[in-house]
Amino acid sequence: MNVDPVGFFREATLRICSSLDVETFLWKSFLYIRGYVPAKRVYLTHFYPEKGEQLALAMASEESGSLLNVSVPVPAEAGKLLGRPGSEVQIIDKAEDHPPTRAWISRGLIPADVSLLAIRLTVGNEIIGAVVFENRPGRVFNQEHADLLSLVREPFAIALSNSLRYQELLELKELLVKDNRFLSSELRQVAGDEVIGADFGLKRVMEMVRQVAPLMSPVLLLGETGTGKEVVANAIHGLSSRRNGPLIKVNCGAIPDNLMDSELFGHEKGAFTGALSRKRGRFERAQNGTIFLDEVGELNPEAQVRLLRVLQEKEIERVGGTESISVDIRILAATHRDLEEMVREGSFREDLYFRLKVFPIVLPPLRERKEDIPLLVQHFLLKKSREMGLRRAPVFGPGALDRLVEYPWPGNVREIENAVERALILSRGRPLSFHDLDGPAASSGTTHQAESGPGVAGVQPEETLALDALVSHHIQRILDLTGGKVGGKQGAAELLEVNPSTLRKKMRKLGIPFGRKTGRSQKPRVPTGS
Repeated sequence: MNVDPVGFFREATLRICSSLDVETFLWKSFLYIRGYVPAKRVYLTHFYPEKGEQLALAMASEESGSLLNVSVPVPAEAGKLLGRPGSEVQIIDKAEDHPPTRAWISRGLIPADVSLLAIRLTVGNEIIGAVVFENRPGRVFNQEHADLLSLVREPFAIALSNSLRYQELLELKELLVKDNRFLSSELRQVAGDEVIGADFGLKRVMEMVRQVAPLMSPVLLLGETGTGKEVVANAIHGLSSRRNGPLIKVNCGAIPDNLMDSELFGHEKGAFTGALSRKRGRFERAQNGTIFLDEVGELNPEAQVRLLRVLQEKEIERVGGTESISVDIRILAATHRDLEEMVREGSFREDLYFRLKVFPIVLPPLRERKEDIPLLVQHFLLKKSREMGLRRAPVFGPGALDRLVEYPWPGNVREIENAVERALILSRGRPLSFHDLDGPAASSGTTHQAESGPGVAGVQPEETLALDALVSHHIQRILDLTGGKVGGKQGAAELLEVNPSTLRKKMRKLGIPFGRKTGRSQKPRVPTGS
């Protein structure tokens, strides 16, 4: 066989290194090699020495290449010979007469009576796999064929190693994406992004959120401080088609006026003193995602003009730059201020106001959705208990839920969170009373208790200390709040964190009626506020 070894090596290597997909480069190289070697098929394997097996990764014939991923055991005696000098290329006259290849025959990979030529592939001192050529029926490989194919042993080894690393990288990337989704979900839960009251006081708000979330329209969230505007913004982003993109949050009231443009739109190197390098602004970072402008009423006039351009032209310019940069973002804005009044005063641009107010959503204050108060208290009670490392959350003392519902909560949800945390710190394992919410009455109650001598903190002298009575009172209060609903979503069992059947058993023991025996409505009832 008269073959130019340099030309053969060059042409074969170009085909071997033409792709990172094993079935593709195996097929392309086989189409060239079969012109010099009488081969019918070729197999590529990956060796796992710690498992004592090899994986038949791919096979190629004249028609095409295909993935196999068939595991084949390597006999112990064969494994000992793999690293022996001179075993890099091996001719097998008849497959069934060679013990290591019998597993291949039993798995239907090769016929029993064919001749094989195996090339060991190594990287450094490590055996990573093999290329196995199957001869045509009635033909036998010879030493001349072995010598020729030994020329491409290193290119095959490099191609296999690169392909394995590439597949590993793809798997890690997919794993990272899944982990990122999971961790994002976990962080949203830890951060309290769950919309408490979505089925009650905020039901109308959530209906509007579901309507606008799939669209690109700007949304303006209005409401008092602490009503949960940021949580609703998270919900809009999470329900949108951009949920896999970034959600960039900007507190416009926390950025100094002289840094506002740089923070929002970025700056070029040398744009001002201290601009040592180019910086991407918040709008660029939100590309293909959502930007949430909290307290948008705090924007200075210059930033308002730039924001208006973003809404109109979908373009920004970095500070000190001359090039327009296209951005694909959705804008959510929020404020507790009266923007209409600011427009009349001239401190907020009218055209920007109407651009933002495409779809306004007003979040009602907590005093107008008292039915959400027990759910919010329970949510923050569990959250803060976990943060403080408490094994079990304390229970409510007599009258505590009434006190919580009747309080006006001027600070809204944020004030509830602070009140629960303060009560946990002061409780020291005792029932939570929230007497500090009574205003002046709290001090008189404390004085009365001190003057009356020793007692139990958080419990008035005329109140019973019997455990069953306290438990019965607490269960009945929760049933009143859930409209008599024991199981299911927002039922008493869920709020009390017990199994519904366990709760019913306890109620029977305490003589608490439920189901048709009660006269409660099936809608949550809230005690009348003051």
